[in-house]
Amino acid sequence: MRRYFESTDMLCVDLKKFELFKDLRESELEEIEKKFNIVKLKKNSVVYREGCNVGGIYIVISGIIKIYKTGYDGKEQIMRFAYTGEPIGFRSLITDEAACTTSEALVESVLCYVPGEEIQFLFKNNPEFAMTLLKIACRELGTANQFILHLSQLTVRERLAEVIIHLMKKFDLDEEHRLRIALTREDLANLVGTATESVIRLLSEFKTDNLIEVQGRYIKILDAPALARVANIILK
Repeated sequence: MRRYFESTDMLCVDLKKFELFKDLRESELEEIEKKFNIVKLKKNSVVYREGCNVGGIYIVISGIIKIYKTGYDGKEQIMRFAYTGEPIGFRSLITDEAACTTSEALVESVLCYVPGEEIQFLFKNNPEFAMTLLKIACRELGTANQFILHLSQLTVRERLAEVIIHLMKKFDLDEEHRLRIALTREDLANLVGTATESVIRLLSEFKTDNLIEVQGRYIKILDAPALARVANIILK
């Protein structure tokens, strides 16, 4: 497996602030701190690929990681984005199977890598840690199930509106009401599960309806409640 990252010792990481490690004992934290590595990834760097053994867990310290599957035709289907504090690669470790997705840095990112033997030790000896990891895995499974349901029942227009609302909730908006994540039209299409041409057409329709503005790779939200109505969801 080819990895495009460089190690850095200039960054201090407080593992306790991450959900996965919040219930660790001091002795357990000290042991992990002896073993983990901090890695810095350039934009478009691959962390791991489908079919590879990940061998541990990565925690996103900063940046955004795109997680996707590749179809038989080579087209990507984006499953989710991992953001600060979120773990990736744990399914391969838990099931002792090859990774079923590929993860790639959407922007320059920093990750914390914890070797698999440390995670397995905690899973067996710390019930609170095991329960937290199980909850995270179940949330991810729930998101995947919802995606499959919506792919079969919602129109492409509804799915695109839902994706934009989801990205707004996950990454928030900047001071100009733009999503804090820059995506290509192809990325949006791979999130929605449709052709790039369809996304371009629908973005134009949303713009005409005064729901959004498109500024390069950024989307400015003009009317979030109306966009949520298009997606048939309640905006909280």
